[in-house]
Amino acid sequence: MASSLKNLSTYDEASMPSATEMCFGIVVSDWNKEITHALYEGCYDTLIKHGAKPENIYTEQVPGAFELPVGAKILASSEKMDAVICLGCVVKGETSHNEYINQAVATALANLSIATSKPFIFGLLTPNDQQQALDRAGGKHGNKGVEAASTAIRMAALKQKHGTSKHKIGFS
Repeated sequence: MASSLKNLSTYDEASMPSATEMCFGIVVSDWNKEITHALYEGCYDTLIKHGAKPENIYTEQVPGAFELPVGAKILASSEKMDAVICLGCVVKGETSHNEYINQAVATALANLSIATSKPFIFGLLTPNDQQQALDRAGGKHGNKGVEAASTAIRMAALKQKHGTSKHKIGFS
């Protein structure tokens, strides 16, 4: 569903697993910091809200969105992480640079997730303009950082659930 039709910060809080025993990494791009730091606040606050301990949340900043995957890999290899959240913003602008950067970051994070069996969460805004970015970083469409944090918690819980025992695949 298009974010123009919903608030990114809306999720079923009652069904959210506890993050009390989880460890998270957050990698934040400095480029477009007005946006990315707002994403970080939403992300961090959501992790804390669901029980994550501040001492179990590791944050690193990288220069831009293109550096998110490498920053995430470095952070994940230096600390025991249940999930690593990558937050950035690439505004389309006048050139097609966004297509190359966004695709490269998405592919790299997917590859890291598959190769390590660890969730690397794509929290990269890909708006057409600055206003769309603001709308998704605490504006009228909520905060994509909240969505990224809730995704990280759910994926970390899934990994914990299936990490040591075998379960049949089922849908609820």
